[in-house]
Amino acid sequence: MAASINLHAYQEPILFLATAGIIVPLFHRLRISPVLGFLGVGALLGPYGLGRLVPDYPWVDWLTFTNPEGTSHLAEFGVVFLLFTIGIELSWQRLRTLRRLVFGFGTLQVVLCALALGALALEPVGNVTGAVLVGLGLALSSTAIVIPVMAEQKRLNTTVGRASFSALLFQDLAVAPILFTIAALDTTQPEVTVSSFLWALLQAALALAVIVGLGRVILRPFFQLVSATKSPELFMAACLLVVMVTSLVAAVSGLSMALGAFIAGVLLSETEYRRAVDVTIQPFKGLLLGVFFVSVGMSLDAFRFLEQPLEILAVATLVIALKAVIIFALARPFGLNRSEAAETGLLLGPGGEFALVILGSAMVAGLVPVGVGQTLLLVTTFTMIAIPLLARVGRQLSRRLERRLPVDPEIAAPPPADEVGRVIVAGYGRVGQLVGDMLARHKVPHLAIDMDPARVAAERKAGKPVFFGDGSYPEFLRACGIDRALALVITLDTLSSVEAVVTAARQENPDITIVARARDARHAVQLYDLGVDDAVPETIEASLQLSEAVLSDIGVPMGLVIASIHERRDEYRQILRNNNRKRDASLGEFRARRTAGKSS
Repeated sequence: MAASINLHAYQEPILFLATAGIIVPLFHRLRISPVLGFLGVGALLGPYGLGRLVPDYPWVDWLTFTNPEGTSHLAEFGVVFLLFTIGIELSWQRLRTLRRLVFGFGTLQVVLCALALGALALEPVGNVTGAVLVGLGLALSSTAIVIPVMAEQKRLNTTVGRASFSALLFQDLAVAPILFTIAALDTTQPEVTVSSFLWALLQAALALAVIVGLGRVILRPFFQLVSATKSPELFMAACLLVVMVTSLVAAVSGLSMALGAFIAGVLLSETEYRRAVDVTIQPFKGLLLGVFFVSVGMSLDAFRFLEQPLEILAVATLVIALKAVIIFALARPFGLNRSEAAETGLLLGPGGEFALVILGSAMVAGLVPVGVGQTLLLVTTFTMIAIPLLARVGRQLSRRLERRLPVDPEIAAPPPADEVGRVIVAGYGRVGQLVGDMLARHKVPHLAIDMDPARVAAERKAGKPVFFGDGSYPEFLRACGIDRALALVITLDTLSSVEAVVTAARQENPDITIVARARDARHAVQLYDLGVDDAVPETIEASLQLSEAVLSDIGVPMGLVIASIHERRDEYRQILRNNNRKRDASLGEFRARRTAGKSS
């Protein structure tokens, strides 16, 4: 007898996956952020949307999200994974490079915008604490929408892109302390005294010290042990374990789960596993962020907009305009000219996803009236919807304003993690190390990747820019900046590995120069067929080196020897390329004959 199945237990996961399967491709085709689609789905299928019809039409229950509390617990992990990946990107080197923008421009932007917006919110909110939290929430911008919009325009490495990224980075850093403050001031909990607040701070500091101390000691050996198994499944499990454990330890200590995950990300950012971990976590982050935005949409009362549309749109416009003016004024002293400052203001003027988190938490804690909070949630959502349009308007406005002024060199320098024009070396054995040494000798920026954790650890101790990861994964190549790289050198010693990396690299960047190590002449022809620019067969190179040694040893002048070796190498390369073209041509003729025979 088959066991009975409670379909309602699977209703919400299936409903979410179905909407995700529709929303993501549709909005990608329309070039609209899927974030807005998830918010809309949550509002439409939530308790304030179709959920209102369930009492009269019970069948509608199958098309709605009926368990906001259960969804919110899962959605919290969306923010956890988002902050973890932000921590992964926050290397100390990048922070030092952008410190003036992050801690100068970013700090002033949050403080001044929060003061201005908090002052306007004081009367409707009715208390100073709530007004300050509203100001802080609305002062934040949308990392989840602004960064993808800038990446799509390939402008993350421009002055506007770096200024926007720096401000967003500081905002993300500020979220955890704000959420901690809300939890400490929660009116639904026992009254907060000075001693209890200080004890909470001490407990949080101890938790941070434990997480950082143990993380520095355990994380690198742990991932070295896991990666030695060469099991992608085990590596994925290890990544999820680190995120879950650090976030839960932080939560038990009174901190937010997101802060614990963020610290874990920062600790991993200094290891050779940062890029591999980032690639592994991305799918989970995307799905859980989708759940998060759906849960936020469920809290939006769309009917409130129908009751007061002009008021909500007016407040949304006021928020964008006020923040844009403040950001424009702040950006000028930090080296941005008028056009860049105006574009940055329009990008950062709208609200963001963490504003939704802060406002929601403040309402639950009883610090902001529910009616005011619901209105501000709608205001924030409408400002986020306007981001793609404002980005286009800002770009056009930037082109029409005065020509660019000289920029501070510190701002103009690209972040190290996204260095333009570097060489990627896939495989860092004996051959890869020689290639890396030659690149370093000629001061060519480069980055190496390898799948041997012991080798990676040893080379990093020696100060080499080597990272653990598999170059055959397109996601990992993107994390290494394949779209901005000058060249890719493949020194792997297995035929299938070399071909897999060549295929993945060509898909990600059709124009990149690829130089690959080949086993022999036949393998070199296959690599040319896959699209490498130069294939270097080991057998031919060994023969040429032997020839060079014997000729010089028997007294032939070195200049003549080197010239003849270079000439012979070029001849071999031309022969291999010609063989590849002849093979393609003969294959085309063969296919033509087969087609002709069938047609007759």
